[in-house]
Amino acid sequence: MTSGSRTLPTGFGRLWAAQTVSSLGDGVTHAALPLLALTLTRDPMALAVVTAAGTLPWLLFGVLGGALVDRWERRRTMWVADAARAVLLAIPAVAAVLDVLSIPLLAAVAFLLGLGGLFFDTAAAAYLPDLLGREPALLERANARMRGTQTAASGFVGPPAGSALLALGRAVPLLADAVSFALSALLVRSLPATSRPRPQARESLLRQARAGASYVFRDRLLLGLALRPAVGNIAFVAVETILALFAHDRLGLAAAGFGLLLTAEATGGLLGAGVASFLGRRLGTGTALTCTALVEGLAILGLAAAPDPYVAGLALAVCGAGMGATMVLAPSLRQAIVPAHLMGRVTSTSRMLAMCAAPFGAFLGGWLASTFDVRTPLYAAAGLLLTMTAVTATMTTNRRVEAALRGVPVRTMSGE
Repeated sequence: MTSGSRTLPTGFGRLWAAQTVSSLGDGVTHAALPLLALTLTRDPMALAVVTAAGTLPWLLFGVLGGALVDRWERRRTMWVADAARAVLLAIPAVAAVLDVLSIPLLAAVAFLLGLGGLFFDTAAAAYLPDLLGREPALLERANARMRGTQTAASGFVGPPAGSALLALGRAVPLLADAVSFALSALLVRSLPATSRPRPQARESLLRQARAGASYVFRDRLLLGLALRPAVGNIAFVAVETILALFAHDRLGLAAAGFGLLLTAEATGGLLGAGVASFLGRRLGTGTALTCTALVEGLAILGLAAAPDPYVAGLALAVCGAGMGATMVLAPSLRQAIVPAHLMGRVTSTSRMLAMCAAPFGAFLGGWLASTFDVRTPLYAAAGLLLTMTAVTATMTTNRRVEAALRGVPVRTMSGE
């Protein structure tokens, strides 16, 4: 991708601020919701239900949600989704005050929050290229900033804040997240409106959803971009499933040390997001994506063989850097080459594939660790990532990327 001289429009600052505030609230809830559930039950399956409920909307409605986003005006979809989530969080907050909070209620709230996230995230991914005129260099710069602040807000600041706020009362973290959603909705509401998607009223929603999925599977470049997070999720969730056990049994880390291990990965993610555009310019986006995939696989291999916590932390930081760069380059490329009227469906199809792959990774990690050894899932994950790199390297070459970019006209927002 070539670098551009245009600066990011003022509207991007408001979108960036909205996402940062919302991500901070997400981090608060991410820590507080499981802890709230833990105050109600010690049953592992009940706790798992609350966690799993938040992912179900992507599995059940991912592609259909993308089709709906492609019918609706993006900005309105985003602010309505966040306003609805702000109101939704008031329900468990009131229930906590009245001492009628329950696991079914928390699971229902997690599900509806996930559904709101589906609509907001898909609409935001479709809105950004319209805001930035679909210029690849601007998209990389914008995604790098948004990814960096999202990691900092939801990974570093939000979880400790959620735990601290919970100590003040069970309703406090829920109300804090509700306020973050309300502020995000107000900021998004002030953004410039995009032109409405092309009318498709006569076509059924299911047919539109199928057309979006078909668009991904028939395009080798888009399929390669979708396979990476899908296969990667199997590997990374397998690692995540046994990482705490690995850290305790093989690295001798207590809870505090395990937290530092996770911080190392998040720090690498921030660095990777920061250098993503540089890598894209120097290597070409296709080659850069292949290199980051290779780095991720080798880093997990290093983690599997790590003799002490320091090497393990370094391996996770390197892996985080590869993931951070990938999560800037791949979405930016997708936003630059996918037609506006298909963006919601293409985004949701790719995200759904990744979400569907996660349970397989959890099962794989647990089974390998219990059948063989706690290091075995790490070696298997590394092998899976390196195999995926070899397969997708031919699908996301610089030549394919440049050909796709040449075939997409630059569009700008109406009124700018």
